[in-house]
Parts: sequence; C-alpha cells; structure tokens
Amino acid sequence: MPYFLLVFGSFGLAASVPRVVRLSANTLRIRMPKDHTTQARVVVADEQVEDTQLDTQLRPKTLAEYVGQEQVKQNLEIFLLAAKPRGEPIEHVLLYGAPGLGKTTLAHIIAAEMGAPIRATSGPAIERAGDLAAILTNLEPGSVLFIDEIHRLNKTIEEVLYPAMEDYALDLVIGKGPSARTLRLELPRFTLIGATTRYHLLSGPLRNRFGVTFRLNFYQPAEMVQIVERAARLLKVKLDPGAAQEIARRSRATPRVANRLLKRVRDYVQVKAGGASATADLARTALDQLAVDPLGLDDLDRQILRVIIEKHRGGPVGLSSVAAALQEEMATIEEIYEPFLMQLGFLARTPRGRVVTPAAYEHLGVPLPPEHQHLLV
Repeated sequence: MPYFLLVFGSFGLAASVPRVVRLSANTLRIRMPKDHTTQARVVVADEQVEDTQLDTQLRPKTLAEYVGQEQVKQNLEIFLLAAKPRGEPIEHVLLYGAPGLGKTTLAHIIAAEMGAPIRATSGPAIERAGDLAAILTNLEPGSVLFIDEIHRLNKTIEEVLYPAMEDYALDLVIGKGPSARTLRLELPRFTLIGATTRYHLLSGPLRNRFGVTFRLNFYQPAEMVQIVERAARLLKVKLDPGAAQEIARRSRATPRVANRLLKRVRDYVQVKAGGASATADLARTALDQLAVDPLGLDDLDRQILRVIIEKHRGGPVGLSSVAAALQEEMATIEEIYEPFLMQLGFLARTPRGRVVTPAAYEHLGVPLPPEHQHLLV
C-alpha cells in the first residue's frame, strides 16, 4: 500500500491556501504562505501576493517608458547601444536598492532592449550547485539570467558562479576520493543581472565580478505622479490630476506602493461613487479610511512613534523595549518600520537608543517637551 510522508514547513495562520510541493515519489512538502504583519500593510514595499500580476501588467517594456532613475537609464542606454553593434551581451549588472523601486523591471527591460531571452530565479530557490548548473547549461547564447535576492545565495553556490561569470565555464568535480577529477563545461556567453536589497550582505568576490553596479534611489514627487497617471491609464481608471498627486504623495516614493494605493482608490470610487472619475477628495477620503496619512505613514508607523513618546518620554530607548511594547520582533522594527521613519526625519538612532525628533511631535500634534531638545545632540 503506497504511503506519503508529509513534511510541514513555514506555517502561518490557516487563512492562506497551502502550496503542495512533491519532493520525491513518496514525499510531499506542504508550504503555508508566511503570515507576517507586514503583509497586511498597504504601504509596505515588500512584494505581496497581489503585486505579482499587477507588477507584470504595469511593468514598462522599454527604457523610454521607464519613469525616473535618470542617471541609471542614461548609463544603461550607453552600455546597450555599445554592446549591440559588437553582437555581444553587456557586462554583468548588479542592481541594489529598497524594495519596490524597479530592479526586476529594469532586468526585464535590459533583456528586451538586447532582444535576448531572460531566465528569472531567486537566491533562495537555488538550493544546490546542481540547480545552478542546470540553469546555466540551458541558457541560450546572449541570454539574461536574473537572480533576485542574490545576497541569499549559498556560499558554495557562489563559488560555482565565479568561473561562470568570469570565464563562461562551469567547473564540475566528478567522483570522490583519489579517483575524483574535474570537468570544465563551456557555457554560452550570457549576462547575469543580480538584484538585492542588502548590498552589504554580498561577499566581496561576488560584488567584484559585476561589471556594472547601479543603486536605485527613491523617486521624486513629480516622477511618482507620472507613475500613478501611467498606471491609471493602463488600468483604465479615471483619475483627476489632484487624485494622482494625492496618491503619489502618500506612496513613500515607491512605485509598488503607488500601484497598490491606486487599486484601493479605484475600488473605493467604484463602490462609493458608482465608478465616477476619482477626484482629489475621493482619493483623500479613500486613503484616510485606509489610515494612510499625507506622508505615507500608517497606524503601525504612528504607533511606534507614540510608544516612544508616551511610554519613554520621547527616548532615548532601546530597540528591545520598543519591540516588547509593540509585541513585535526587533528585526521587523529595525528593517521594515524604522528606515522610512528615519528617512522622514521622525526617528533618530543615537548611541543611547531611539529618539523621536521634533518633526515627529509636530506631525502627530503632540507638544514637544522642553527637555527633549538636547537628546539628539
């Protein structure tokens, strides 16, 4: 009688549909999607399930359509125009920056501009050196291999990647012990595009093997308005200029967040206004109902600031104390919540701990204590 061993992993709450992966003839792995508090946040820049189809639908196909990142676009255009007449792929490209800024989009644009096929994968998906070897040996000449979250590659796999990037060859060890021998497989010339949000976690040897490195910055307000208006046209959403500006200013200078907020405004207008054109007032009401304020802060952001103000007199306070008060993981606060608050100048990290700035007091409408001024020094 056949039997199956079920391997359970990555469990969250049962609100999501599990994914079944067959490991072998008699082994199945059931993976539950991560149930993280950030998944419920409409302003979080990390990719969520709903973003996959939306990003594909709204993704620019050429550099001309891509809005923002002007310096990156200009340099890329030169590299592409120089490589095409030579009939060779461009150098390996490393893209880094905050989530949702367009790294994956740029990778697909590079492939489209070169007229080359693209193979996309991610660092965590390449679990063994054999996985990488299978991908590399199946590439066509001139292909683009895109590895997202490349900082999560296993170090052993990185070492297999080095000769592939430098010499377009794959070094394999066949056999074990004294009879072991090495075999070198020639690979077609290809372009590796790596994307990461954690540039500092990349090893030095891997960083040095990329010929071109670009940092993607947050977008300017005018660029965000253009992105929202373009997305509205593609989604066939009637949007007044004032509504586009309202969505853009609350999007944390991140296109992925802007696209998500646009969908929420579209839904609100469809239900509350019978599908009429989205005006600035309707957009403002919809976003206020989502608790996204004019600077893009949501309830969790404001809660962090209020905990420090109300429970710790504005700081300084240690991260562990803030995490305990919020019942949240320290790493989540440090890596997801704090960067945007610091970008706005609402939170400062001092040698003594976290301190809320006068700008945050003003934004929250809380009087600034006189003794608070010296804490940022």
